[in-house]
Amino acid sequence: MSHEQSHDHQDERELITLVDEKGNESLFEILLTIDGQEEFGKNYVLLIPASAAEDADGEVEIQAYSFIENEDGTEGDLQPIPEEAEAEWNMIEEVFNSFLDDAE
Repeated sequence: MSHEQSHDHQDERELITLVDEKGNESLFEILLTIDGQEEFGKNYVLLIPASAAEDADGEVEIQAYSFIENEDGTEGDLQPIPEEAEAEWNMIEEVFNSFLDDAE
């Protein structure tokens, strides 16, 4: 999945545009980036739709992707995280829960 990054200086949100396999573009806000280099040799990013509204339960859909930085230090292409990558998902969940605790 390809992506472009832009910055919205009004509220300092970091936005990213994802382009799916059909060429459809969707704007997302970067919620959190996770350094997983030491454990898994890649980094992770958690995204929420830029126009996301909470559902009836007060929840917003979060998408998680992995990426490996390019040699020049720029972000590489985002890759889906396999469902069977249990150790990766556990690490992401642990970091996300810490992020939520810190936000409260």
